[in-house]
Amino acid sequence: MTATRRFILACLLLVSPLALASDSRFDLVITNGHIIDGTGSPWYAGDIGIRDGRIAAIGNLSSAPRQRTVDAQGKVVAPGFIDMLGQSETTILVDPRLPSKIYQGITTEITGEGGSAAPLNDAIIANDRPAYQHYKVNPDWRTFRQYFARLEKQGMGINLASYVGATQVRRAVLGDADVQPTPEQLEKMRALVRDAMRDGAVGVSTSLEYAPAPYAKTEEIIALASEASKSGGIYATHMRNEGSSVLEAIDEAVRIGREAHIPVEIWHFKVAGKPNWGHMPESIARVNRARAEGVDITANTYAYTAWFNSMSAFVPPWAHDGGDAKLVERLKDPAVRARIRKDMETPSKDWDNEWEEISGPHDVMIGVVQNPGLKRFQGKRLDEIATELKKDPMDTLFDLLIEDQAYTDCAVFGMSEPDVALALQQPWVSVDNDSSGTSPEGILGEEHPHPRAYGTFPRILRKYVREEKKLTLEDAIRKFSSLPAQRMRLTDRGVLKQGMWADVVVFDPNTVRDLATFDDPNRLSEGMEYVLVNGVPVIENGKMTGALPGRVLRGEGYVP
Repeated sequence: MTATRRFILACLLLVSPLALASDSRFDLVITNGHIIDGTGSPWYAGDIGIRDGRIAAIGNLSSAPRQRTVDAQGKVVAPGFIDMLGQSETTILVDPRLPSKIYQGITTEITGEGGSAAPLNDAIIANDRPAYQHYKVNPDWRTFRQYFARLEKQGMGINLASYVGATQVRRAVLGDADVQPTPEQLEKMRALVRDAMRDGAVGVSTSLEYAPAPYAKTEEIIALASEASKSGGIYATHMRNEGSSVLEAIDEAVRIGREAHIPVEIWHFKVAGKPNWGHMPESIARVNRARAEGVDITANTYAYTAWFNSMSAFVPPWAHDGGDAKLVERLKDPAVRARIRKDMETPSKDWDNEWEEISGPHDVMIGVVQNPGLKRFQGKRLDEIATELKKDPMDTLFDLLIEDQAYTDCAVFGMSEPDVALALQQPWVSVDNDSSGTSPEGILGEEHPHPRAYGTFPRILRKYVREEKKLTLEDAIRKFSSLPAQRMRLTDRGVLKQGMWADVVVFDPNTVRDLATFDDPNRLSEGMEYVLVNGVPVIENGKMTGALPGRVLRGEGYVP
């Protein structure tokens, strides 16, 4: 190479990426925005140039050539929101646009709560058949690699990543029984976690309240989390107890993090049950103590005072031994049913007794049923249904589970607003929707979900930022974007910065709002003017485009 050519090459290498960007046409430029970049820093004025799905430049781009312009007109331009627990692994196959998510500004979802899309086997599919039939989904995959390939083939409105569920691998090896694994069986479970991490899972998760997960001892979870740790994964948990034994549950999560050498994420951080209201400061102190001792532990919240889960969670874990069909059998047996009732009426620290955490049956609202004959009860309170059926409320609960094959979901009003707000304000707490993507249309629109399915992120912007001023707008955006991206090691998302993927939202902070309520939940949020996923608008001028530019986001252990 001649000296002249070496000089020219050196000059080319010295040209900044911004200068290079200005030499070619942008696909889209967002102008006149108040940029809140996701870091927590104050807003600044500027334009954002997007090319090939990424942010190619930020600055004054008024003279830069582009294919199209979006004039933000002084509105907020921020990173797309990251839902730290989304539950859409099945509904994304029903409506891949996920309207309830994108109208909130969600551009990325993390899913896989204890159960996960994979691994699957024939026994799990047979047991979960009612759910697949409910959504008219054919589970034609067995591994995460196959599931992710199906997603990529059909397209999707947002990005999606998934944990492999510890419950899922337990069911794949041990079924739904209350048994402990032999060393050989535990090694099979560890191998399934290894395979899932190679397929792109982002970590291993537990949902320790819901059978058969409570049958797993801490040592079993440590073994599985250790496998995920080797591949750069995270341990995420719906803890064993969120009520009277919540501090012990936090201690268990901390121990798993320490012994498995893995970061810990506590899902939907809460203090559940009226007897426990006011104890959020102790839970926060327990997490802060662990962090001070060097444990990498964070959490997330959806910031409503009601949770939403399977109504079968009211029944003690022993009664679930063997799966839903066995549970239904036990509920039909008068003697066993009486034992279940006695356990539910007896305060206990040995299991998360939700019946003891509510003021009464009015605190239970029926949400989603599988049996068409029960749809008239969706959106009604348990005491209303009991009066209508002329039954005792607990017998009503049992009989609904029998008639619905234990499929019923419900909202449970069991938290205090001061506890919820205090959790949200912690600097290490991000935000989760904890609901599957849904739509007011089609079979999804026939359900009665928790309003958080449609409203979590806009509600925080309306209630806690605009009205109550418990968060600044910049901190709320940080909790929606860079904080979860940092936790999930999404190094190319979560911040508005040159070179990052262009997941971007444009909204008016003075008008953005949630419309979904517990009585009328199937209502899309308002105020997102534009939502871009990988540089492509999925919301444009406040309307859904139908575009499916989302990607599967795979973990560090992924092997192509």
